[in-house]
Amino acid sequence: MWGASVPRVQHQAEVTDGQLGFALLFVGAGALPAMLLAGRALDRWGLKVAAGAIALLGVVGAGLALTAVNLPSLCVGLGVAGASSGAADVTMNAVAGRAEKNAGRPVITRVHGVFSTFVVLTSLGAGITSAASWPLAVPFIAVAVLCLVAGAAMFAAVSRGVPPDDEGDDEAPAPARSGRLAPLLIIGVLGALAFASENAHQSWSAVFAQDELKAGAWLTTVAPAVFAGTVAITRFSVGGLKTAHARSVILIGALAAAGGALVIASAPTLFVAALGLVLAGAGTAVLFPTLVGVVSRNVEERYRGRATSIVSTVSYLGFLLGPVYVGAWADAAGLRGAMVAVAALAAALFVLTPVLLRLSGFAAGDTAPRTPEVYADR
Repeated sequence: MWGASVPRVQHQAEVTDGQLGFALLFVGAGALPAMLLAGRALDRWGLKVAAGAIALLGVVGAGLALTAVNLPSLCVGLGVAGASSGAADVTMNAVAGRAEKNAGRPVITRVHGVFSTFVVLTSLGAGITSAASWPLAVPFIAVAVLCLVAGAAMFAAVSRGVPPDDEGDDEAPAPARSGRLAPLLIIGVLGALAFASENAHQSWSAVFAQDELKAGAWLTTVAPAVFAGTVAITRFSVGGLKTAHARSVILIGALAAAGGALVIASAPTLFVAALGLVLAGAGTAVLFPTLVGVVSRNVEERYRGRATSIVSTVSYLGFLLGPVYVGAWADAAGLRGAMVAVAALAAALFVLTPVLLRLSGFAAGDTAPRTPEVYADR
């Protein structure tokens, strides 16, 4: 809802493009520390923390829409929203990882597919409410209600599904004290490359369609919708693949992402660019969920929150810097040159994946693990 509502928020807060760019920095400033703290909270108090994070995110979003009336209030609102969003991201991935490990079947990729589906649905909903001239807060309040319901449902689910003596461990050492922080940072680097490529397309595809292909205002909205829709469909389609194929999935995804970016870079028409977005979306869709699955399979329950938060935080840096990376290359070589630079990110992921997975020691299915459990008791 936020991404589709940025122009309306900017208008309500009466800020310039430069001021909006400054305010958006507060999203990352709030998210990064919150992601690390959320992991510790999960390990201390159990998966019920996820239910509170989801409910809080909805309430904070509605509060942002109601209070963002100038630059200071927008900055504060985005900082709080970034913190609650980062906490919800870590806790939801941890819950999905626990579910996948307990169920013995794929869960994480499908969870991310639901996320991508709602990106499409809420974007359309934001457009409808805007066209109907409804107040900005209306769709955000609707999302807040859904978040409260979802939080209550998750609270009930994890209360039934998690044995009390397995929810947390006061005495469990942090990953850093266990001497196994490096593997998580290595996986996070791969996640950062994946997120940088994904968010580069999501953030710049509409601009590329407008500036390079001279598409009209309505047609430019097709580009990000095509990308998000492809990501959702792909995640549901391959959601049944087990972690045993993790390395192959990442390598194929990286190749597809690189190829899609090159198609976009050379596209003469919007239709060809859309085909490139489909290929890039299908490739990037599988990357981060697969990496989360690899971590989930190799971490003990008492470290799950902190392990997920470390990987997510490092990966999130790529999410933040991806659009900036495209902007810098666009200034230097034009948008088509910037798309070639995005292809280079995916190519780097392809080259580094076998090396870094082996170096991390995580069991990644078709990658030979060095240790059966990264956080095994010693």
